[in-house]
Amino acid sequence: MKKLTVILMVLALVFTSVFAQGAAEGATTAKKGSVYWLNFKPESDAVLQEVAKAYTAETGVEVKVVTAASGTYNETLTAEMDKTNPPTLFVVGNQGAVASWGDFCLDLTGTPIANELSTDAYNLYDANGKLCSIGYTYECFGIIVNKALLAKAGYSIDQITNFESLKAIAEDIHARSKELGFDAFTSAGMDGSSSWRFSGHLANVALFYESRDAGNWTETPATISGKYLPNFKNLWDLYINNSAYAPNTLATGGYDAEAEFGKGQAVFYQNGNWEFDALTGKYGMNPADLAMIPFYSGVEGEEMAGLNCGTEGCWAINKEAAQEDIDATMDFMVWMVTSETGTKLLAQTFGAIPYKNAAPSNNVFLDQANEYNKKGCYVMTWAFNYTPAVDDWRAGVVSAMNQYDNAPSDATWKGVETAFVQGWANHYAKDHQ
Repeated sequence: MKKLTVILMVLALVFTSVFAQGAAEGATTAKKGSVYWLNFKPESDAVLQEVAKAYTAETGVEVKVVTAASGTYNETLTAEMDKTNPPTLFVVGNQGAVASWGDFCLDLTGTPIANELSTDAYNLYDANGKLCSIGYTYECFGIIVNKALLAKAGYSIDQITNFESLKAIAEDIHARSKELGFDAFTSAGMDGSSSWRFSGHLANVALFYESRDAGNWTETPATISGKYLPNFKNLWDLYINNSAYAPNTLATGGYDAEAEFGKGQAVFYQNGNWEFDALTGKYGMNPADLAMIPFYSGVEGEEMAGLNCGTEGCWAINKEAAQEDIDATMDFMVWMVTSETGTKLLAQTFGAIPYKNAAPSNNVFLDQANEYNKKGCYVMTWAFNYTPAVDDWRAGVVSAMNQYDNAPSDATWKGVETAFVQGWANHYAKDHQ
């Protein structure tokens, strides 16, 4: 009996040893998962290769970044998705892409990466409400402010909280422009080099709020009501009546609003974050003197407005990938938007990113967009992207605005309303014959 007990004990030890060795071997050979990111932005390739190397060095997880050539992303994605090891992380940047690729997208609702967002303004959903992709970079536009000049006029940016306060300050500065040595607004030239700022970007005032009322457009509507055109007019009148340039000279253009602002000739300049390098480099402006405020236009509740922000840079995870690769991709994404290394590298190439732990960028306008988000302000998303026959529609709006500028009246403003509303319906109908 003693001998049998000893034999059983020895066998138990052998089996335990074999099992432990097998488990250990399994642990060392178990697949960690890997990441394959098909990148949309060629200009970011060099930095994203650094991101991949840094993550692999820190975690041991393989990250491959492949960058599609400019203008070929959809074709490249189609080809790569047909391969044995397709991308685990790719870009689905608009509703058209959701329609094409939504079936491949993991639902990101409630995931660790979605929980790190500072705003949901850039999220894209399919018709069933699945969160297909989320923004990782964006651009913004609004009204750029020279805070140093504003202070010389006796005001601070904190005093501008809505259209009423903006109007009062701008009109006072304009009235005292000779005394101050600068005016309120830069020129609002309507030649081709400048008119897009108004027929495109300023038009977003009227289009964004109408889209919001409709639950946010996901496709171009057949018609628009023009309900918020009075708000568009509020800002336009403020621009053209409070600058150094007469409204009836704007049609021919030839002005250089960037230079006017860069040389300290005006306090306010409508444009976007892309102006930062020129203003601080070419014109040597101090970044601390620059700010961007929303399109305050007299809409109820606009004290909680943020900047006009939009993007086609939206991440999606391939739900057809192996689970370990999906998990690895999710971990990688969270690392990029939370770690010191990841956030600094993303800030280097994308500027600010819409995440709670975003690293400051060197572009104060993008940082301010993030600050508005963190305060709970609503983003004025780019509803102007839904414009039908965009170039033709804008040309009609510019023509009507020029007639108004030449002889401002209720009658000539009616022409602007017609160009907006009827022009939209006409171009939509032509596109959908």
